[in-house]
Amino acid sequence: MTQETEEMELVRDWSITEFFALAKAIEAEAVERYDLLADQMEVHNNREIAAIFRKMAAIEGQHQRKIVDRAASAGVDDKTSFSWIRPSGPEAIDFEDAHYLMTPNQALQLARFNEQRAVAFFEAVARKASDGQVRAFALELAKEERQHVVWLDQWLQQFPETENGWDEDPDPPIYSE
Repeated sequence: MTQETEEMELVRDWSITEFFALAKAIEAEAVERYDLLADQMEVHNNREIAAIFRKMAAIEGQHQRKIVDRAASAGVDDKTSFSWIRPSGPEAIDFEDAHYLMTPNQALQLARFNEQRAVAFFEAVARKASDGQVRAFALELAKEERQHVVWLDQWLQQFPETENGWDEDPDPPIYSE
């Protein structure tokens, strides 16, 4: 089963409380994943990529706070939690996709891919929702994720395409157990 298929299995007719918990969990995981990737890049002295991932973590953190605020204004308590039944949510970068020598272009492409997945996910939730609040909020989240894609496209213009041989390291790290 592909990751995209697994994500679409999460699409169902959510109650407003469940959907706010899900949306908050998606953003929390995105923050955590971007921070972990930034840490990984710093360990390998790829500070430029670490800075990109830290910026994405900050953006996702702001998005998470907006979701919590929106839930409160809709009268939904923040106590409902959501637990993944799969390894990760639709906005989290797979660790396997990150390379310690990746270029800024590659890091931004990964982030862009996941933001597009989040757009598709929230649009699918909106189509499935019978609750008007869920539908409206899912569409709002999809719109915000589309804005993230626009920002990433703008950042991508600043960095050249990745050239062949980008991953050649004359002194690769040695991992000891």
